[in-house]
Amino acid sequence: MSLTVSGVSRSFGGVEAAQDVSLQVDPGRIVGLIGPNGAGKTTLVNLITGVLRIDRGTVSVDGEDVTAKTIVGVARAGVSRTFQNVRLLTDSTVLENVTLGLAQQEHSSFLDCMLGLPAAQRDRRAVRDKAMQILADVGMVEYAHRIASGLAYGHQRRVEIARAIAVKPKYILLDEPVAGMNDVEAGEMIQLFKSFAERGIGILLIEHNMRFVNALCEQIYVLNTGRIIADGTPAEISQSPDVIAAYLGT
Repeated sequence: MSLTVSGVSRSFGGVEAAQDVSLQVDPGRIVGLIGPNGAGKTTLVNLITGVLRIDRGTVSVDGEDVTAKTIVGVARAGVSRTFQNVRLLTDSTVLENVTLGLAQQEHSSFLDCMLGLPAAQRDRRAVRDKAMQILADVGMVEYAHRIASGLAYGHQRRVEIARAIAVKPKYILLDEPVAGMNDVEAGEMIQLFKSFAERGIGILLIEHNMRFVNALCEQIYVLNTGRIIADGTPAEISQSPDVIAAYLGT
């Protein structure tokens, strides 16, 4: 049982953006993925989630090969994500953004919804209640009826995290989730992500804030120029000559 990336490679015009990358995220564990700017971290996330096609290698979710699946197929297999640049329905409310992630959990037929039958009304109430609970988890209930575009950047990130968790993923890929947050807000996210892991969700954390990564991750992979140059505990990574060279250019 794991999200497993095995020997994944992808090139663009002869440039290797991902070179034989292998990593694993187990249920209930928070694994870090770090590297200097341009290392290929977001490209790797796009390969895992079906945004980009993989040239070589495989991606599997709990033994199911999802290498050739579309974005929707990978999501249905249990993988959710956030983005480096926040992507919300900016003209919709916070509640509507999170409800979108819960829409697939409605059981009423199209006709039930069109006619406003009791079953459809119950489903809508249940979805709204779940969305409000998720917003409570990320500390955003008071903003439920605010338009997303009017929120501060850090709050928009919380909404995106709420939407990603709403689909009940087995694994979630968080691409720089605390960018734009202050130390207090980042500290709150530490507790939130730990609560996700306690529910059995595996997390791949892509982040530049090393204090944040070290507080959450028992294992870290380091990516540079599209390849894994080191993996291990935070202490091991901090002492790796290859990692020091990649970050300091020595």
